[in-house]
Amino acid sequence: MPYFIYRISPQRFLTYVDEFVHYRDARGEARRIRAEQSGNDADSVKIIFAKDRSEAESLLKTRRERQASEDD
Repeated sequence: MPYFIYRISPQRFLTYVDEFVHYRDARGEARRIRAEQSGNDADSVKIIFAKDRSEAESLLKTRRERQASEDD
């Protein structure tokens, strides 16, 4: 399964960036994109591991509940 990189806007719009076979390559590209972001760019850059783009987008759009920690 490949690693997908997406930009996610504050309004939760997804923009596909690229796809990589190896995590190391995806991580390097995500770091490069984050480093090039301007200070007023509110988009986040995420890496997601999925079988295809459809699954990746579904996983990124799914809101997850906060997990309780020992401090709660």
